[in-house]
Amino acid sequence: MSPVLAGVLQLLALIVALGLSYRPLGDHMAKVYSSEKHYRPEKWIYKAIGAHPGVEMRWPAYLRGVLAFSAASVLFLYLLQRVQGSLPGSLGFVSIDPDQAFNTAASFVANTNWQSYYGEQAMGHVVQTGGLAVQNFVSAAVGMAVAVALVRGFARSRTGELGNFWADLVRGVVRILLPISVIGALVLVACGAIQNFSGIHEVGRFTGGAQQWNGGAVASQEVIKELGTNGGGYFNANSAHPFENPNGLSNLFEIYLILVIPFALTRTFGRMVGSLKQGYAILGTMAAIWVGFTALMMWTEFAHHGPAFDLAGGAMEGKETRFGIGGSSIFAVATTLTSTGAVNSFHSSYTGFGGGITMLGMQLGEIAPGGVGSGLYGMLIMAVIAVFLAGLMVGRTPEYLGKKIGTREIKFAALYILVTPALVLSLTALAMALPTPAHSMTNSGAHGFSEILYAYTSGANNNGSAFAGLNADTQWFNTTIGLAMLLGRFLPMVFVLALAGSLAEQTPVPETAGTLRTEKPLFTGLLVGTIVIITGLTYFPALALGPLAEGLAA
Repeated sequence: MSPVLAGVLQLLALIVALGLSYRPLGDHMAKVYSSEKHYRPEKWIYKAIGAHPGVEMRWPAYLRGVLAFSAASVLFLYLLQRVQGSLPGSLGFVSIDPDQAFNTAASFVANTNWQSYYGEQAMGHVVQTGGLAVQNFVSAAVGMAVAVALVRGFARSRTGELGNFWADLVRGVVRILLPISVIGALVLVACGAIQNFSGIHEVGRFTGGAQQWNGGAVASQEVIKELGTNGGGYFNANSAHPFENPNGLSNLFEIYLILVIPFALTRTFGRMVGSLKQGYAILGTMAAIWVGFTALMMWTEFAHHGPAFDLAGGAMEGKETRFGIGGSSIFAVATTLTSTGAVNSFHSSYTGFGGGITMLGMQLGEIAPGGVGSGLYGMLIMAVIAVFLAGLMVGRTPEYLGKKIGTREIKFAALYILVTPALVLSLTALAMALPTPAHSMTNSGAHGFSEILYAYTSGANNNGSAFAGLNADTQWFNTTIGLAMLLGRFLPMVFVLALAGSLAEQTPVPETAGTLRTEKPLFTGLLVGTIVIITGLTYFPALALGPLAEGLAA
């Protein structure tokens, strides 16, 4: 079987698996967030944290819950790393330095999971399982809760109430993420991923190439790392490590985990607003971009440019032979079009255009299908922008799902789409202008610039993947990327929840002959165009200095 055909068949198998999961998972999540019943374990949690799940919250109270919980999580994870050297199960590792502890705490709480350290040489069992793995669950649940609050803003009227953050957080973990993770961990163990609390072992001492490997609860952390679109690997090689991702089957399963909840949330959205067709329109937009990016990436990486490429079957540098170009390309697109950040290959070794595709996927806002929760609310913000532009073209007040998009709503949407580019471009410019950050670049010229641009794009968009080649374990990068992750995660949430509150207070507008039909393919096309144009106008100059310049020079 040719490598190209193998890649196409993997993509088709993935689409089938996602299609089979779409309806049952989407309907289940809609029931979870619409239910008034609280299970007994959930009641125990509410009692322990002093929450009152039946009390509805307006958007300022909902936001305070998000920020208070996240701030406490950052503090807890920071302190856990700082005292690691005194904890049992630390595997002899010392406590983490302050700047790196801050960066890691901000990273995992912000659902970014950017790592400037070697996992197997820095973090013991307690920090990995009691700190990082826990944040994989709750940070994902926070994103889902915010998305559901925005959906309620569209679905409700004449009220400012968006639900209860604590109930949404707990239900997301207990009823959605945890059950799927248990099953997924068993699948990964069956595929060959390790799951233990073993210490450090020296292997290969009799072959002249001794190495030290440590065990850990890898399969359980790996599954929530992908399912929650987190991305932080137990080992430095991340999903290229055989302990995390042993073979082609586990690779395809991990890609499925990355995509399944973000895609299924579009059906949840359709259920909750009372129109499945609206969910299908959002799904169509996400799917069109995802398939287009995947096809373009596979074409770019399979293209032959000389004898070496012909012999290897394509651009194999930086890719695992276990997965090949097809499995690596599908994974790379999935992880950068979502807020996952897990990698099974080194994006720095991709062709110039291939590296640009991974970067552009993040710069779109990671909305195709995006992270758990963040992808849906990011796409809905783009839908608001699209109907506003359509209203300008036809000369009428824009409406979406029966809600008028007025001055207040469009300001919130505009602020949302401006935050991340402002962080990425300003911090990249500052790093290139100052003498010290440039010392961390392994390469010069366009590729070196791409390393810096990719790092801040990954951090501010809460992706977490690394281009490789950049030494980010410095005080400058640990601090600035840490700030980019926190601001890039929580500032947009402020505008999302404010928009949700504004929409929920409105009286529904009756549909007329002049109403834009947002469930039709025409709107899907308009939405895709809006996304591409906004991103192109924002990032094209920076991309032209990095991956585009490198690709054209190849």
